[in-house]
Amino acid sequence: MALLLRATFLHTTVRLLLVPLAFLALSAGSAAGRFASYRPRCPILRLTRHSSYHIVHKSYSMRAITERGSLWELAVLALVREEPMHPYLMQRLLRDRHKDAVLDLKRGSLYHAINRLVRAQLIEPVAVGREGRRPERTVYRLTEAGEPELVNWLRQRTATVQRGPSEFMGTLSFLVHLPPAEAAAQLEARAQGLQHQIDQTAASLAHSGSWLDRIHLIESEYALAMLKAELSWVREVLHDLHSDRFKWDLRKILKEVRAARRKESARKEKSV
Repeated sequence: MALLLRATFLHTTVRLLLVPLAFLALSAGSAAGRFASYRPRCPILRLTRHSSYHIVHKSYSMRAITERGSLWELAVLALVREEPMHPYLMQRLLRDRHKDAVLDLKRGSLYHAINRLVRAQLIEPVAVGREGRRPERTVYRLTEAGEPELVNWLRQRTATVQRGPSEFMGTLSFLVHLPPAEAAAQLEARAQGLQHQIDQTAASLAHSGSWLDRIHLIESEYALAMLKAELSWVREVLHDLHSDRFKWDLRKILKEVRAARRKESARKEKSV
């Protein structure tokens, strides 16, 4: 069962549009040689006040910190740790194990990851073979340096909090362009969809848990928790919308936007 959601809404506030957050992203140095040494740092979060002009026009994003190895490279290392194999088998195993929800299973992505790992001397080709009329296939194996690097990457990725903007988060940043009543109607529909996904995921987990060890379902367990967290947040926002504790006036906001733009233009003209 694959990971269905990556974003968490546990700490999201129902005043998302009224008190925006400015996130200062952490910049990471580029890798050198066989993946340069990594020292994780925590991103800085600052709360700032912004006018409606900034609410409508300023973009807020959270960039994930850079860690050793991409998810694709991690997947390749984990596969060849099982046994030496060729890319076609890797692709098939990833699909059979339902990793297609956390990895975009494009052949190009797989081969790019393999080439990077070969250059980093973490995997190496050991044989080139052909089955029948099929094209030649190169078999790769883990090098002596590959296994400890796999474990090191896993430690860092598991322990380090990584945040990135989701589709829904990006959509919410423009929610001001819907009237509160319309926003509530669409969030009601989302809540129903979330509940449906929760029911399906919980049923699948219960079924699979009867014959699979928990470790093989851990990403689906996490996905279920994230679905429940998002549904809880959506319901909280809906409660505030229905009780008029959370509302906005787009015409008033746009009036402020235009006034701020005229004021800024006038200031620039005077300074010329």
